[in-house]
Amino acid sequence: MGIKKVIIASSETVYGVCFTQGDADYHAFPLEEDYACDPEDTYACSKLCNERVAQTFARRYGIDIYVFRIGNVTQPEDYSNKFPGYLADPPSRKRNAWSYIDVRDLGQMCHLGVMKDGLGFQVFNAVNDTITVQGCPTEDFLRSVCPKVPITRRMGEREAPLSNRKMREVLGFKEEHDWRQYVG
Repeated sequence: MGIKKVIIASSETVYGVCFTQGDADYHAFPLEEDYACDPEDTYACSKLCNERVAQTFARRYGIDIYVFRIGNVTQPEDYSNKFPGYLADPPSRKRNAWSYIDVRDLGQMCHLGVMKDGLGFQVFNAVNDTITVQGCPTEDFLRSVCPKVPITRRMGEREAPLSNRKMREVLGFKEEHDWRQYVG
């Protein structure tokens, strides 16, 4: 068929907390692409299954397949409609690891993926850079809300727990739409 590259949409739900039954903790922070995924719901299981099939196709046919584990997608109007509620109720964002992706930044990520060749099979977290809480550094916040969850590396002061470090380092992503620009 001549296809040289595929970019597929996966989901933050593969990390196992978003649609879990009851309250669940993550295994460790930050959530990076090598995290041991253990979803409890069929949606997340189907996303993880698609990732495995994509890996097989990439290996079998020698093509580039990039998986984007897309976070909670945010439209521009969400900054005024939804973010005040998120900031007033930080526990409500645990299911999304206090992370999000602005739809415009997601577009940039897709463009970067299309333009980058030769990586084979890769998984990338598709989220913005910053945590969706105010008032304290990321590590302090995580220790207060998930005291039993280890932090496996030093995190940036405002780094999102669902880390996009690989997206930044490998594809060259540069955040343009930090929620703090839009929420007063």
